[in-house]
Amino acid sequence: MGLFDRLRDVRRSGTEKRQTEPSALTTVSAYLFGGDDDLEVVGEAGYQEALWALCGGSKGDRIRHKIVAVLVPEPENPYDSNAISVHIEGNVVGYLARDVAAAYLPGLRRLMARCGGHVALEGVIVGGGYYDDAPGRLGVWLDHDPADFGVESSGAAGRAAPPARPAHVTGTMRTGFSEAWLTDVEDDSYDLSWFDKLPDADRPAIAMLQELLASDPDPIDRHFQFAELETRLYRSRDLYDSALVEFDDACRRHDAEMETIRHAFLAKWGKVPLLETYRQMAIRQQKQKDWNAVVWWTERGLAHYGNDAAREDAVEDLLKRRNRALTKLETPAKPNQRAMSHARITTALPPSSHAPQPASSGFAAEIEILICFRCEASFERVRVRGRKPLLCPDCRSTPGEP
Repeated sequence: MGLFDRLRDVRRSGTEKRQTEPSALTTVSAYLFGGDDDLEVVGEAGYQEALWALCGGSKGDRIRHKIVAVLVPEPENPYDSNAISVHIEGNVVGYLARDVAAAYLPGLRRLMARCGGHVALEGVIVGGGYYDDAPGRLGVWLDHDPADFGVESSGAAGRAAPPARPAHVTGTMRTGFSEAWLTDVEDDSYDLSWFDKLPDADRPAIAMLQELLASDPDPIDRHFQFAELETRLYRSRDLYDSALVEFDDACRRHDAEMETIRHAFLAKWGKVPLLETYRQMAIRQQKQKDWNAVVWWTERGLAHYGNDAAREDAVEDLLKRRNRALTKLETPAKPNQRAMSHARITTALPPSSHAPQPASSGFAAEIEILICFRCEASFERVRVRGRKPLLCPDCRSTPGEP
């Protein structure tokens, strides 16, 4: 791998982004890990200028730009002490999602301690183009092996827990359930009283929801019944074998009625709330690496949102997933082998970055970290010209083949 450009420390203070002066940077080592699973970066909307500059493209171009990114823990982040920022060529371009960062942080710290440096991943910047007469945004996806971070790889999408009975509505409309609940009494066209009657246990609740869907004609009722059924089925995937098959079937049935449901939403609110079915089915197919199915589900969701989405981020999420799937379909399949994690690259971070520091005084440019080819332990040495040693001092002093 080539040298990284200097990695500047960009920290968030509200919406302001500040870059550390180059003189404050210190040379460090980072280690490139491989894998075939997608790791999504979020929050790129605030870093579009940096992403376009990294790609060297003009807004409106369709972008597919390969990159290498560094994961940097931010324990002092005022919004989330588990935050992990993503840096590309001296720029913060986004973060790992909050729940993902919480799950990955312990493993990331173990990797950093083992390697004596930061962790880098290959990835791609995708997006651009035009939609609704406006340039599309750019998104970032990274390639990784969840096992490196002590996280189990799953072939299915996660589902949020069913909503609690809402007391009031605040902020921007999300799924529309709260808004529908609070106007249930005044609006005779639907009746959400069934929600309070659902059993706590998933199996009987699933049976009740199936019965409701067999007889309830109202599209708004049916939408939330489908959404609840999908949540309960996915949550039951470890309880009985057919749960995921039923989950997929519920999503397909839900989609078949979405045009009618959409008209009901527009008549009631003049906008379309979050349609979680499309995002979750896109994630599920994405983890199964069925990229044609990802394109199908994302484009179905985008068609139903049209220009009437209550939340712009819901549309952006589907666009980003569609663009990633299109990139996968256009890229030749890689050999089915795991990338070596011994690739060492040099980058730079400010002294305040929370990287494990070698025993020597600071990260000096003349110190390099190497990986022993026999025991795979990391060791440091002063950088000199000539051939690099393949073995650590302990292995060099022990007879045996390298």
